[in-house]
Amino acid sequence: MTEKTRAEVREKFAGKEYPIHVIGRHLEVTDAMKSYAVDKLSKVDRFGGNVIDATITMDIQKLVHTVDFIIDVNRTIIKVTGRSENMYASIDQAIDRLQAKLRRYLSRLHEHHTKKLSEVDVNVNVIERVSLIDEVNDQIEEENLKSLEKSFQPHQVVNREKTQVKMLTQEEAIMKMELSEAPFLLYRGQEDQRLKVIYRREDENYGIIEAD
Repeated sequence: MTEKTRAEVREKFAGKEYPIHVIGRHLEVTDAMKSYAVDKLSKVDRFGGNVIDATITMDIQKLVHTVDFIIDVNRTIIKVTGRSENMYASIDQAIDRLQAKLRRYLSRLHEHHTKKLSEVDVNVNVIERVSLIDEVNDQIEEENLKSLEKSFQPHQVVNREKTQVKMLTQEEAIMKMELSEAPFLLYRGQEDQRLKVIYRREDENYGIIEAD
C-alpha cells in the first residue's frame, strides 16, 4: 500500500503561522492521532527559532509504529524519528529527541543563522534506475526455457539540475548532518574554500571527501 492519507494544518508560533503536513502510510491517520502530534509539536520550545515548515509522517509496518518529524528551523532541516508498538508512544519519543536536539544546538543554530553564508551554484545530474529486464530467446523458449538470460541496461542521465552549495565550517557541516540525519552533505569548506562531501559511515562516524 502506498501513501494513504495526507492533511495540512497551520500552527502559530511567535505570532507567525507555518504549515504542518501530516502524512499517513499504511494506516489511516485519525483526527486524534493528528491532533496529538500537532499539539505535541506546538509545545516544543524552539528557543526563539523560526519554524518555516513541518512534516509529520506516520507509518505502521509489522506492528512497528514509526513517526518522522521533519522541521525547517531557520532554514536548517531537523529530522527525528520515534519507533514503538504504539503510535502515541512513538510521537512522545520523537518529540523528546527533537527537544534534545534543539537544546544541544541552540547556540550553534543561532550563530549559524545570524552569519552571512556564501553560496555557489553547482550542476546536479539526476540518474534514473532502469528496472531489470528478462530477455528470453525464442530458441530457448522452444526448449522448455532450459535457461534464462538476464541483463541490465545502463543507467541514464534523465535530468540536470542546479543546487546551491553553502560555505560551512567543519563543525557546522557536522551539525547539519546530525540535525537532518542525511546520508551526506555537499558543502564548501570555509577554512580552505575547497568543495567537500561529508558522509555518514557505517560505524556512525563521519568521513569527509575533499576535491583536489
